[in-house]
Amino acid sequence: MDLEKRPARQQTPEARATPEARLTPAAQRSAEGQRAPEPQRAPEGCLAAAIRIPVRIVVLVLVVPVRMAWDALVVGGRLLTDTVLRPTGRALLWVGRAVVVWPCVALWRYVVVPLAQLLGWLGYRLLVVPAVWAYRYVLTPVGHAIAWVAAGVRAGCGWVARGVLAGLLWLYRWTVVPVGLSIAWLVRCFVVVPAGWLYRYVLTPVGHAIAWVATGVVWLVRMIFTGLWTGVHWTLRVLLVLPALALWRWALVPVGRLLAVVGREVGEALGHAWRVAGRISLAVGRFLANLFRWILVEPARWVYRTVLTPAGHFVRDTVWKPVTAVGRVVGRVTRQALTTARETVRQARAGVRSALFGQPTEPKPVHRREPRAAEARTLGSSTTALTKD
Repeated sequence: MDLEKRPARQQTPEARATPEARLTPAAQRSAEGQRAPEPQRAPEGCLAAAIRIPVRIVVLVLVVPVRMAWDALVVGGRLLTDTVLRPTGRALLWVGRAVVVWPCVALWRYVVVPLAQLLGWLGYRLLVVPAVWAYRYVLTPVGHAIAWVAAGVRAGCGWVARGVLAGLLWLYRWTVVPVGLSIAWLVRCFVVVPAGWLYRYVLTPVGHAIAWVATGVVWLVRMIFTGLWTGVHWTLRVLLVLPALALWRWALVPVGRLLAVVGREVGEALGHAWRVAGRISLAVGRFLANLFRWILVEPARWVYRTVLTPAGHFVRDTVWKPVTAVGRVVGRVTRQALTTARETVRQARAGVRSALFGQPTEPKPVHRREPRAAEARTLGSSTTALTKD
């Protein structure tokens, strides 16, 4: 039961004016019967209400540090996973591919597969083709000959077997059957008929008497054991079952119900405390994050935005750009000077060579009899070296 009594719901004039309120009593009863029943919560006792609040307070005090430590570990684990474990795993995966997978793939593709293809081709040429030739041109004719001989032998054996079977059948019909009938008549007259008379008039009455005596003995033994079992049953029931039942009903069941109530309340308190501790941990985490942002991030951002960025722009505009412009001009002038110096040295070397050894003779043009690539083929011209004019 709840500690506080809920106020009764008052019906407003708007609720009184609803269409359901204007219905007749029979229509209202039918509408209430069609309405889905609301789930009712089982009533709780005073013991549950008295245990709930202290247990929840104690559990909340104990669970809050654990939940905060758990949230800190979760955040640390995610940070470690994102910054260390995942890049390390990717690097190890790439190294494993480079060290193991790619060499194995190359070995399989360029060594094992060609070698297997070569072995398959050799096996086909050295084993399959000779075996097919031997089967087709050696074993098949020999098998056909053996089958023809076996068919002839089977036909001869069948003819002989049919003759022997006919002789045995004639012998059985005219020799064994009369003798068997004579022996059967003698056995029936001297063995079966006396044995039937002995079974019917001697063994059957004796067996019925033995069965009646055995039935009486079994009934007597059963009655003795039934009486013993009844006495033992009532003795055990009075000495063990009834005390155990009383102990279970009046001691163990109430204690179990109490422990069940306590366990249920402790479980609900743990769940409630865990959720509350999560909200507290979230609030503390947000507070620490905002504190870290206002203490370190925002000042660093302000310094970067208001101090370092203008200083960098000033250094770039007043120092770096002029220095780079001067460097480009110096580089251009240096390249021109080097080009001029190389040309001067080349001209001086050419003058010294012409002064010492004279001007080199120019090669004379050689008349080629082969047609040039630029000339077009015409009807009056020849393209061979022997017939060209």
